[in-house]
Amino acid sequence: MRYLTVVLICFFSSEVSFSQIHEIGGFIGGSNFIGDVGATNYISPNQLAIGGVYKWNRSPRHSFRASIIYSELEGTDSKSDDPRRKQRNYEFNNKIIEISAGMEFTFFDFDLHTGKKLGTPYLYTGISVAHHDNYYFLNDVYTPENTSSWAYGIPMVLGFKTTFTDDLILGIEVGARYTFSDEIDGSVPDDPFREPYSFGNLNNNDWYVFSGITLTYTFGINPCYCPTD
Repeated sequence: MRYLTVVLICFFSSEVSFSQIHEIGGFIGGSNFIGDVGATNYISPNQLAIGGVYKWNRSPRHSFRASIIYSELEGTDSKSDDPRRKQRNYEFNNKIIEISAGMEFTFFDFDLHTGKKLGTPYLYTGISVAHHDNYYFLNDVYTPENTSSWAYGIPMVLGFKTTFTDDLILGIEVGARYTFSDEIDGSVPDDPFREPYSFGNLNNNDWYVFSGITLTYTFGINPCYCPTD
């Protein structure tokens, strides 16, 4: 009976302590925009992106994840391969703050309790929302509307992470965000009365990409190891 009690205590404490394995840290890298203004290269960071990341490792194969990232999205027609854009010669930059939450899935078990050197590719998706100011092009000039909006989107992130030390995890990732907005680059004004100033492909929404590294610190209580005798 005594050993059964010990086993049960160890089992439940293992479940509780595993749920206490957390990661918190930072992201640093670059951003690039894909829309109606500027180049359309998928991975071509041209502005700094920086932020914070939190993860709750619910199992060795998945984690709940949240992040906040700040960047300035930029588009310059002169850097595009499209001769029509080069001739138009528009350019914009728009500061965004993105909040994202979702789930991260690893290709292989990533059990932080083993004490071994670990590494695995991973995928992350969920929902994102980016706050940005609104602009439009008036007589070819990027003009503020003095309003702001939230661009909701879906992050699609592919990365690789490894245990850097016993308490630090290093990751490298590239993450595209498909948004449900076409306003970030000023091609569609927020004010409906300025609709005549819209341009570009109105059937394609804005995308942006964050490429960079994460460094997170792990903390939490390790599971109970029960006696086998």
